[in-house]
Amino acid sequence: MNAAAGTALSEPTAAERVRSVLARAVSLSLTTEGQGYDLIGMHSVDPKGRITLHPPADSPLAARIALAPRGSLAALLEFTDIAPTAVRDRVRARVTISGWLAPAGSHGDGERLRLDTARVVLRTAAGVVDAGFDEVTLAAPDPLAVEEAGMLTHLADAHEDMVSELLGLAGSRVPAGVRRVLPFAVDRHGITLRCEYGTGHCDLRLRFAVPARDAAEAGEQVRQLLAAPRRCAHRHHSSARH
Repeated sequence: MNAAAGTALSEPTAAERVRSVLARAVSLSLTTEGQGYDLIGMHSVDPKGRITLHPPADSPLAARIALAPRGSLAALLEFTDIAPTAVRDRVRARVTISGWLAPAGSHGDGERLRLDTARVVLRTAAGVVDAGFDEVTLAAPDPLAVEEAGMLTHLADAHEDMVSELLGLAGSRVPAGVRRVLPFAVDRHGITLRCEYGTGHCDLRLRFAVPARDAAEAGEQVRQLLAAPRRCAHRHHSSARH
């Protein structure tokens, strides 16, 4: 059985998925004391997955913390992972992190706020999972996390024929009545296609033979997936002539 047929290889852990979502997120939703904030380009994540907010000087957050009895505020941060291609139901995952916001020094335009994490929750179509903070700290983002959007949009826009060939590798797993197929996700372990039919959809996972260490290796793994059936057909044809 080849990788495309479903060999059980490793998949990203919950902690790795959390770190990948954090690595590519440019915005987040913050809730504290019943007040909601949408923060775009106002946070950073360090190599250990620790989050620091960088609100502007006129933000009420710093003032709220200054007035807090213990110098910190209970906070809930939500990161939404959205597929870069125009598929139905583009939300792939949500990461919710709860903890306390506390001062972390000033930056050029205002006060930095660190999040002391208490709980990390990953929500996907497969269900809800608690990701331990120690595991998140020790985990690393997928090596394709930051480049994934460019890879998938390029594949969808410039290589529709390749996407159709990849769909063919799924064989009997492809549901009847598929109207459209688009690349939905890619990580070091494989590529996922979103198949849309009627009013529903499903996802098909094609696993790589070996994990990719970067975008170039992922592209090579995709080419190997597509070449495998041709190699098999060539060997069959050659054997038939003997």
